[in-house]
Amino acid sequence: MLDAVAILADAEGFDHMDGWDGGWIWLWGVVMMALFVVLIVWLVRAGTGPVHPPGPAPRDPTDRAREILAERYARGELSTEEYRERVAELE
Repeated sequence: MLDAVAILADAEGFDHMDGWDGGWIWLWGVVMMALFVVLIVWLVRAGTGPVHPPGPAPRDPTDRAREILAERYARGELSTEEYRERVAELE
């Protein structure tokens, strides 16, 4: 009796997937695998913290401004009063 059912099912064009033939089911697996990889990469990046470029730590911009003022004062471009005023403004 089961043989007759199998023969009738084949005659109607249906197989064990009930007419789906596997179709686009492989796409679901690819999407899930891609999401899994993205999740792993995100977790690793979140766990390691921010990445800083190698080299010395960034300096305070006011330090460089003080250096420039000291150079200009040493060259005589600024008077003592101007130098002191500008250094006071930086603080």
